[in-house]
Amino acid sequence: MSKVRDASAADAAACAAIYAPYVTGTAITFELDPPTVDEMAERIAKAQSTHAWLVLEDDDQVVGYAYAGPMKPRPAYRWSCEVSVYVAPTHHGTGAGRTLYNALFDRLSQRGYRTAVAGVTLPNPASEALHKSLGFDPIGTYRDIGWKLDSWHSVAWSQRPLAKQTDPPEEPC
Repeated sequence: MSKVRDASAADAAACAAIYAPYVTGTAITFELDPPTVDEMAERIAKAQSTHAWLVLEDDDQVVGYAYAGPMKPRPAYRWSCEVSVYVAPTHHGTGAGRTLYNALFDRLSQRGYRTAVAGVTLPNPASEALHKSLGFDPIGTYRDIGWKLDSWHSVAWSQRPLAKQTDPPEEPC
C-alpha cells in the first residue's frame, strides 16, 4: 500500500539513491555530481523548515519524493515556490509523481503559498505531460541555458496557482 508522508533525515539515503541516476545519466537536473546522503539530509531539513518535502512509500520503501523551496530570494516572491518531483524508475507511469505533487500542493496551500513554479529540461515528454495535466501553464523557455552530457539544453518554465487568498495575503508559515 502506498502512502505519502513528511520526509526526514532518515529518508536521505533513499532520496539520494532515487536522485543519483537523474544526475549521472540525464540532463533532467543540471547537477553534475549526486549529493551525498548528508547533503540530501540537509536539503530535506532546509525544505521542511520553510516549505515541504514529502516522500511516497510503497510497501515501506521510499519510491519517490517531491519538495518545494523559494522561487527567488527577494521578499516579494515569498508566496511563490519552485517545486520538483523525482520517482524511482520502478514507479514511472504509475501515478506516483501525480500523487506526490497533489499532496505537496495541498501542503503548500495550507501554509499560505499561492503559486508553484516548475522548470522542465527539454525534451522530457513525461514531465511535460505531468505538469500540463496538473494545471501548470507555460510561462517561458530558457533556450540552450545548460550544458550537460555534451550538449546544450533548454528549460521550459510553467506555473500553477496553489490557493486564492485575500489581498494583502497573510504571511506563509
